[in-house]
Amino acid sequence: MKQVRSVFLWTSGFIFFGIFSTIAVLLTYIIPLEKLDPFIKNSLKLLFKVMFIKVRVEGKTDIDSSKTYLLMSNHVSLFDVPLLKAYIPIYLKGIEAHHQFKWPFYGWLITRLEAIPIERDNIYASMRSIKKANKLLDEGTSIAILPEGTRTLTGEMQPFKKMPFMLAKKAGVNIIPIGLSGLYKLKPKGSWHITPSTITINFGDPITSEEVNDLSVEELRDKVYKSIKSLVTEP
Repeated sequence: MKQVRSVFLWTSGFIFFGIFSTIAVLLTYIIPLEKLDPFIKNSLKLLFKVMFIKVRVEGKTDIDSSKTYLLMSNHVSLFDVPLLKAYIPIYLKGIEAHHQFKWPFYGWLITRLEAIPIERDNIYASMRSIKKANKLLDEGTSIAILPEGTRTLTGEMQPFKKMPFMLAKKAGVNIIPIGLSGLYKLKPKGSWHITPSTITINFGDPITSEEVNDLSVEELRDKVYKSIKSLVTEP
């Protein structure tokens, strides 16, 4: 039963995402990305409904769109990035693993949405990606990043990398911590089974630019880690 259900959900999701991403890619050639963003968000929200995944939104969702933020969350599942893109209520760009840009449909879409590729195993390439992200932050575009770097294998949060917090210190913008819950049960790394359930995206109190500037990289990393962990209610 679990296998049949998973095949049905993956098939439904792939068909919907294939159609949506094809339309979205074409629209990027005629509509500015920021104006296209509501269509992207609403389509991704519909993707979760198509796959019988309920999403609960909690916390400080009244984000000031006139400000620039660095948004950080825990990294649990393949669904993390679509979830963040759909439910973060401001325009933003993401930092994603470079190999994902080669995936059919998804890779084409994130390329056209100008996501920033990062090679985790290449320090020099990673630094170039961070510099690009810093430039976007300086220009007023918010950025989402997953500081664990890779998805958890156990459901528990992994240690955070230092580089995202070096970026935060250099950019000097507010950080919004976000806790994702229920995604490990939905679809853990290494398994293709999907268990339809309720997942939660929980927005924490922003860490102000003043706090970011006052803390060391290590202190900031620890503060954000504790904040995100407190927002996660279950693996």
